[in-house]
Amino acid sequence: MTSPSLHRSFLRSTETLITLSFHHIISFNFSQNPNQQSFYSSRSNSLIGSPSRVQKLIASQSDPLLAKEIFECASRHPNFRHSYSTYLILILKLGRTRQFSLVDDLVRRLKSESYPITPTLFSYLIRVYGEADLPDKVLKTFYTMLQYGFKPLPKHLNRILEILVSHRNFVRPAFDLFRDAHRHGVSPNTQSYNILMRAFCLNGDISIAYHLFNKMFKRDIVPDIKSYRILMQAMCRKSQVNGAVDLLEDMLNKGFVPDSLTYTTLLNSLCRKKKLREAYKLLCRMKIKGCNLDIVHYNTVISGFCREGRAHDACKVIADMQNNGCLPNVVSYRTLVGGLCDKGMLDEANNYMKEMLSKGFSLHFAVIHGLVKGFCNVGKIEEACGVLTKSLEHGEAPHMDTWAIIIPLICEVDDGVRSRDVLEQVLKIEITGHTRIVDAGIGLENYLIRKIRANPRAS
Repeated sequence: MTSPSLHRSFLRSTETLITLSFHHIISFNFSQNPNQQSFYSSRSNSLIGSPSRVQKLIASQSDPLLAKEIFECASRHPNFRHSYSTYLILILKLGRTRQFSLVDDLVRRLKSESYPITPTLFSYLIRVYGEADLPDKVLKTFYTMLQYGFKPLPKHLNRILEILVSHRNFVRPAFDLFRDAHRHGVSPNTQSYNILMRAFCLNGDISIAYHLFNKMFKRDIVPDIKSYRILMQAMCRKSQVNGAVDLLEDMLNKGFVPDSLTYTTLLNSLCRKKKLREAYKLLCRMKIKGCNLDIVHYNTVISGFCREGRAHDACKVIADMQNNGCLPNVVSYRTLVGGLCDKGMLDEANNYMKEMLSKGFSLHFAVIHGLVKGFCNVGKIEEACGVLTKSLEHGEAPHMDTWAIIIPLICEVDDGVRSRDVLEQVLKIEITGHTRIVDAGIGLENYLIRKIRANPRAS
């Protein structure tokens, strides 16, 4: 424990340092502005400088406790009065280092010294308590505002609600605060409802969120696109896709224009529920409604069709997107080629691979593997080698699993002279450094060794 005499000595030393700092500020000011001394209005001010100078000194301190000592030292001088901004700066500094007892003391002093209480003070308090992850302190700040005779603004209510609902245990207190806000003269707005709706949806309480949504109309509060999207996303997560479609209809009937994210959510849900016809209709309707269809919308539907073994329908979608000025990307082609290979539509898949290359896209290893495997499965070794050749020409390295499929077939000893010629052509192609042809060579060598050992008479 530090002795009282040692503590007093430390405080005297600190005050001396602070006074020296004040003298430095003042002397510098006089040397730069010898004719501007009017703001030093008294003997004490001539010693420590103006409130604005003290404010700058406090603001420049990285150590909040030293800033507090400067504040207290200045306070002890007769006729000196800190600016309101100095209080706010110090509250923010102390709050961010969790010196909350000192923060409370400063708030009390503001009131006792008859400073005006402004919304900024409570915005600062809400901020520091929120950053410190103290929802109980944030909630208390609302009632402190009322005690000080200050009417909270909707922005204060909304920020408090956001902080509270980010903690699962404070969703109910947030709802209680929201419900009682009218009694305290605070009118929740659309954002307030959206905050509570999202919180209840994330907790799985869609019925409460829907009740809040309907309550908005009864209180003449107009929901926005976000209000609808919150409910639609929640319904999609619960596989209530029909309810989400009904909400979209209601949204359109009331004149709202759904945003891209709202459509993406619904398209993805329809595809997951295997309602592919409805998903495609929605895609067409989006175009009619003037929605700016993007690559995500199209890829969502392409993926849905391919996942359900309807790659031929996915081909129609990719044609539509190009007609509408939306160019397919690597994901579009990779998904489509994979879907076509799965259905045995290898020639169509090969054509899309060539189209992909003609547009400057790199061949994804999954595209190469799917085509090589598909052609090998139906005995079209030459076509499989053609795919391999294309990949090597474009500097793309087939996966080792791809080599493992094709090498044994090429090396089969029958009348496969033509296949061996194809392999020789493949191995002659110049390729970039990252292509792992050495690994392929090792695989080929190991295969031949195993084959000789398994059939010694052939040697």
